[in-house]
Amino acid sequence: MDFSSVCPCAGDVVDIYQREFLALRERLHSAEQENLRRSKELNLVLEEIKRAIAENLISCFSMSLSSEETRLKLWNVSSSKNVLQLPSIFHHLPHLLNREDSLQPAVHLGQGRTGVSIVMGVPSVKREVHSYLTDTLSSLMSELSATEKDDCVIVVLIAEVSVCLCEVVFPAEIQSGLLEVVSPSVHFYPDFSRLRESFGDPKERVRWRTKQNLDYCFLMMYAQTKGTYYVQLEDDIVARPNYFTTMKNFALQQPSEEWMILEFSQLGFIGKMFKSLDLSLIVEFMLMFYKDKPIDWLLDHIMWVKVCNPEKDAKHCDRQKANLRIRFKPSLFQHVGTHSSLAGKIQKLKDKDFGKQTLHKGHANPLAEVTTSLKTYQHFTLEKAYLGEDFFWAFTPVAGDFIRIRFFTPVRIERFFFRSGNIEHPGDKLFNTSVEVLPFDGESRTHEKFGQHKLQGMGIQSYKNALQSVEMWALHKPPINRMCCVTGLYVLRYA
Repeated sequence: MDFSSVCPCAGDVVDIYQREFLALRERLHSAEQENLRRSKELNLVLEEIKRAIAENLISCFSMSLSSEETRLKLWNVSSSKNVLQLPSIFHHLPHLLNREDSLQPAVHLGQGRTGVSIVMGVPSVKREVHSYLTDTLSSLMSELSATEKDDCVIVVLIAEVSVCLCEVVFPAEIQSGLLEVVSPSVHFYPDFSRLRESFGDPKERVRWRTKQNLDYCFLMMYAQTKGTYYVQLEDDIVARPNYFTTMKNFALQQPSEEWMILEFSQLGFIGKMFKSLDLSLIVEFMLMFYKDKPIDWLLDHIMWVKVCNPEKDAKHCDRQKANLRIRFKPSLFQHVGTHSSLAGKIQKLKDKDFGKQTLHKGHANPLAEVTTSLKTYQHFTLEKAYLGEDFFWAFTPVAGDFIRIRFFTPVRIERFFFRSGNIEHPGDKLFNTSVEVLPFDGESRTHEKFGQHKLQGMGIQSYKNALQSVEMWALHKPPINRMCCVTGLYVLRYA
């Protein structure tokens, strides 16, 4: 039997099905894109509704404070004998009733992002000697993938009236919603002059730890509705690679929901994760005893109250608390600060479980001759750094010192990245530094200084921001036939 007449028909059927399948796939893709667009629009509408409700509540709260009876009700006290008198934040901090804006942030930068997996809280105060905040934020954000950046919020609490560089150094992160900055009103804090000394601490230390407790409370109250988990950090740390997903997976993989604290560092209050649902309990407990003990002691007392039997010994209590406080190893955060936020206090605390971190990451750089006027320390040469073998370490620069990178052949360059300092020596950085780009003129075969860009505030992210602006200038300002090839980069040190 001859099937030659059947085959073309079968082929036509296959073609028809393929076309229908492709058309169906296109429709599904279009529907998916439309769904994403509408989802974003709905989220924007929801945020607007939330913001309007919050503004309305603030307005109502402000109007109602004029009534003495309302003030008493906020304090859970009433002239009626039939009303139960329950404690509230106004009971522990009665001075808050004196000002209608006492619970409103004096500064609030960010997009108000909610619905994330993890909120990270970073309290920061002015330090007399050195600030580590920009380096800490750079470390936290540089170790996040694009997907992780959409699933978290980093909230920085500036716990005093001072200048915060976050808006200048991290504008893109604030605009995207990844980073938020808040600062409590000066009226949030009570009169610290009335504090009594305890545990042999001088008044200044008692004031410092008391204010620190209130800072933690403010940060937790602000963060508790933003995500599923809350992680307490400090402003003088560095993070391990993949720390975010590691924390999230560790929390999700817990066999029981009985835990109260997941620890990702053994030091102080660094890397402590809580369920956001538990933050109200923690804040209430802290407010009851904020004047009496530091935060780490109070956390231990909460767990003692929850699970320890006074009729059993200390070992039994420790076993019970171990079910609430679960440790992850190796530590995901390392303390790098030396100068404490308490004036005059030096602390060289290191987490031994953090392990050894890679101090240098090699890159595939274009072939070039590298020279420098800096005096090299030991075997940490510039050549090894450029070849990706080790980092470059030198003695302190002086005015006029330079690092020069001269390519053997002109190189088409779109951007460059320059970083100084590492986690073991965060202060060994190039300060007050400029980068010059030298373009290649293919016609005259001459070199001409293309432009100079000043790099100030030498955190990792500030380097990135500065260099990105050089990149944009290089792409748009010169004629196209002159910008494509570059003969060298100069990193110059000025006084």
